[in-house]
Amino acid sequence: MRKKPPGKLLESAHAVEREFQVLHALGTHTLVPVPTVFCLCTDSSVIGTPFYIMEYLEGRIFLDPLLPNVEPTQRRAIYRATAKALASLHFADMEAIGLRTYGKPNDYCKRQVERWARQYLLSTGEGKSNRNPRMLELIEWLRQNIPLEDSSGAAAGLVHGDFRIDNLVFHPNEDRVIGIIDWELSTLGNQMCDVAHSCSHYIGLNGVPEGVPSLAEYLADYCAAAGKPWPAASQWKFYVAFSLFRVASIYAGVHCRWILGNASGGERARSAGEKADFSIEIAWQFIESESVLPSHPPQESIPREHVQQVGKESGGTLHSSGGRFVPSQKIQDLRDRLIKFIENCIYPMENEFAKLAQSSMRWTIHPEEEKLKELAKKEGLWNLFIPFDSAARVKQVISGEKSDGHANKAFDELLGPGLSNLEYGYLCEILGRSVWAPQVFNCGAPDTGNMEVLMRYGNAEQMRQWLVPLLEGSIRSGFAMTEPQVASSDATNIECSIVRDGDSYIINGRKWWTSGAMDPRCKVLIVMGKTDFTAPKHKQQSMILVDINSPGLNIKRPLSVFGFDDAPHGHAEITFENVRVPAKNILLGEGRGFEIAQGRLGPGRLHHCMRLIGAAERGMQMMIQRAISRRAFDKMIAEHGSFLSELAKCRIELERTRLLVLEAADQLDRLGNRKARGTIAMAKVAAPNMALKVLDMAIQVHGAAGVSNDIVLAHLWATARTLRIADGPDEVHLGTIALLELRRAKL
Repeated sequence: MRKKPPGKLLESAHAVEREFQVLHALGTHTLVPVPTVFCLCTDSSVIGTPFYIMEYLEGRIFLDPLLPNVEPTQRRAIYRATAKALASLHFADMEAIGLRTYGKPNDYCKRQVERWARQYLLSTGEGKSNRNPRMLELIEWLRQNIPLEDSSGAAAGLVHGDFRIDNLVFHPNEDRVIGIIDWELSTLGNQMCDVAHSCSHYIGLNGVPEGVPSLAEYLADYCAAAGKPWPAASQWKFYVAFSLFRVASIYAGVHCRWILGNASGGERARSAGEKADFSIEIAWQFIESESVLPSHPPQESIPREHVQQVGKESGGTLHSSGGRFVPSQKIQDLRDRLIKFIENCIYPMENEFAKLAQSSMRWTIHPEEEKLKELAKKEGLWNLFIPFDSAARVKQVISGEKSDGHANKAFDELLGPGLSNLEYGYLCEILGRSVWAPQVFNCGAPDTGNMEVLMRYGNAEQMRQWLVPLLEGSIRSGFAMTEPQVASSDATNIECSIVRDGDSYIINGRKWWTSGAMDPRCKVLIVMGKTDFTAPKHKQQSMILVDINSPGLNIKRPLSVFGFDDAPHGHAEITFENVRVPAKNILLGEGRGFEIAQGRLGPGRLHHCMRLIGAAERGMQMMIQRAISRRAFDKMIAEHGSFLSELAKCRIELERTRLLVLEAADQLDRLGNRKARGTIAMAKVAAPNMALKVLDMAIQVHGAAGVSNDIVLAHLWATARTLRIADGPDEVHLGTIALLELRRAKL
């Protein structure tokens, strides 16, 4: 139990209501390690003050940050886990988890200096703790040296407020954090304050025990894990001094409460006044020091496996010299295993899959595909696309209801390795090298988008009925939005009606390009239609789950893309004639269709872009192999100047598009779908146009073979061309980009 202390408290002190709010949001929507909270009681008549109940964590707490009772070989691992835990909470998307109004992100330090100055003055003086004149000087110095990034919000996000190693619960046997506790001071603000506070125990030390990293090494671990730049010395001086100033103010408050007789802590509270004065003196010594931080991080101290920002292609194109996006060892290992799997198991089967897809039996499943899916599961390469925050919600809604521990473990494995969009980018790119690969790993469209919708917006019953079999790969799905009679690039034009009738909805309309509906394994469609034609323009649409075997649902024909019908997956034209669907199948509620669509399309569009990078890489590989093995006009194709020039241009286009896609994925992780929409739109325009250029060059090098079905290039090209239209045509995305530019110019 966590309760507010009795007696008169300083303003905003011990706000257990806010602690409960942030713990509930993080525990429900993210994988930040926090204890589960169960209930909040604000009725002081129950036990005297408000309180909340949270999970008891069985683990270890290290009260001394120098870890005197820990083996030297273990100390560095504990500090790395600490840095990783801090980075994880700094990655949390406040808007996505409902904490957008939890605080004011800009001018955090400015407000905090004034808040703690006021607290210090209220805690000191006659009849209270002694008031130190050096503290008043420190307050003035801080006011004059607030970093510019504080007012701009460049370093803003969730702030714990008291992040240090003794506020972490570690696993009983493993060196990883299972719970971040004591969120009393949490808010939105400048995250560098958290970083400096977690380093404050280093200040004034003349060295560290064996195994404990230096301040610079710990800071480098954090910057690598969080993808943050190395701080400038002048800014670092402010943040550390601010941390010590705040500690001094807190100690003064504790000492004041001891004097007034309402402090807990006994002798520790009695000596808090001396600790306040000591913190003030250490702060001034640090401010007056000439050297407080190296100009660059100690790169040799950052093992590859602890670098979390993920990066470029390997297997010939990954540059190991570093940069903004550098893959972690975890992602590199997954990537290497994917490449090996695709090269050994999928490439050799491509011709067999293609033959079946072009035969009279093309709407059946090749038995080898199902075998490969089972092998992918065993290899731990299943459902790689699932974001960690979506997985967390599913675990809460479904996994928490299971009582069988073995069932829980098996279900957790269905939720993938818990990657960010950026991390998945490197794996999704590999999947794009083969038109058959995504479905083998259960990472194919539209299933990924449909599963994401169910994970983010579905209720427990909808998840059990449709999400679980989709996660298992036992069924597939389709997405029905586009209509032949209207310009569906503007989704407000759709005419399909979804009308409430008692405990059902009646659907009438005509859809086409419903991808996945031809697959014999397809069992459910997500249909977008209008539930209220008189509502505001973007509140008319709703999404509903429809069993594909519902009476009145008729699949009219398969559609082809430049001659490819993509069997057995397929794209269908479908009519809905008085299709009756249970009212419980509505997703999120009536009028929420656009909201769901925007949540679905952000990651979905990026997945297409990622796969296009892989398709272009496949084209590059095939182009080069052809060029070094064929002669024309008395020399190898690779020796012709025109080929060399075009090859170089293709590589330039591919690499800069890859960086744009990675930047969009990174923004999606850090800023959320809405704030990242401009960069996502840029990637969605750039990726298919780049892939078309590269694949066209590959086709040209292959000559007549390039336009045939004997090799995969024509199919890859047709898919890339489709993606200049699918999920929003280029013109829509260009309009978004231009409007954002104009809006930025007005600012």
